Amino acid sequence: MDRHSDLNGGGSANGFRILVIGDSFCPADALRPAFERLAGTHEVTFVDVIDEPGWRPTSASELRLKEYQGSPTQVIEALDGHDVLVVQGAAVTDAVLVADPALRLICCARGGPVNIDVNAATERGIPVVTTPGKNAVAVAELAIAFIVMLARRLPEILHYVDAGGEFGHDNYEGRNWFGRDLAGHTLGLVGFGQIGRQVASRARAMEMEILVFDPFVDPAVITERGCEAVDLGSLLERSDYVSLHARATAENRGLIGAGEVARMKPGACLVNTSRDILLDETAVADGLASGHLAGAAFDVVSPSPATGRHPLLAFPNVIIATHIGGATYDTLHHGGEMAVAEIERLLAGAPLVNVANPAALLTPRAGSPA
Repeated sequence: MDRHSDLNGGGSANGFRILVIGDSFCPADALRPAFERLAGTHEVTFVDVIDEPGWRPTSASELRLKEYQGSPTQVIEALDGHDVLVVQGAAVTDAVLVADPALRLICCARGGPVNIDVNAATERGIPVVTTPGKNAVAVAELAIAFIVMLARRLPEILHYVDAGGEFGHDNYEGRNWFGRDLAGHTLGLVGFGQIGRQVASRARAMEMEILVFDPFVDPAVITERGCEAVDLGSLLERSDYVSLHARATAENRGLIGAGEVARMKPGACLVNTSRDILLDETAVADGLASGHLAGAAFDVVSPSPATGRHPLLAFPNVIIATHIGGATYDTLHHGGEMAVAEIERLLAGAPLVNVANPAALLTPRAGSPA
């Protein structure tokens, strides 16, 4: 556990005591600027958990956690009668909640509180708020970058240059690398949440036609944003570029399989900045090998093998990134700002907005009068 540091050196006797815990992806210092405006009247302490590879979850509460960093013990050691706990990836279990009876709010600076035992928080009457959409702009911009790279065949060109191919000798050497404009071509968005909508706004600026498949969004909302609501089959058949932005669930695992790849427009490109389980990578590889797909770009794929290369890297028209969709400084700052906004609502007695466990608002807080 890294050393604690206070934003204001001690805080106020009448203010909240706020503990901000960072991790290797989102260090506490990345959230510090967002908390500047609370420093005058509240005590804000910053600390980072460190990786603890030897720790293994054993209790029922610990086993509910996913995608966490550190261990609950590190969080417990940092707690000292704090009113608000802010985390990104730190592990928050029932033992953490028991260790701090004063806790009134947990802010999880990510879209889903997978590193928090939300049930335990609900039982103790502690609301858990999240920061959905904090990375929407970052992921949308990456998706657009992928689409541009595929349209202009940049993966193939970069492979050619890296392998020692000639360049800079002929003003007409581009004749070997003809690509396509985005204007006048069709983008199909599978999923129209905050990220999908950000992609759509940028694609419209590039004069693309936009089709949307999202059975959970009112078609009128899609139409209002200058897009056309269609079924998945129609989207696949008509789109020059298909970009996945659906939240992964048990129901949509393998959403894009062999049948869907076969229905895609010949020469289309596929982009996935969502979750790897949404598509069948073998089917995508087959589509690339046959030439049915002109290219693909992934921010998320199945894990790279311990030896050898990932199968999708066999294709020069494929881009694989290291899950960088939300990895921008601005994304971390947005998460901090959204957490601070929820704390300010609590201070003002206003309704919290992004509450993951609304039932907690109706449950007396443990240790407080009923």
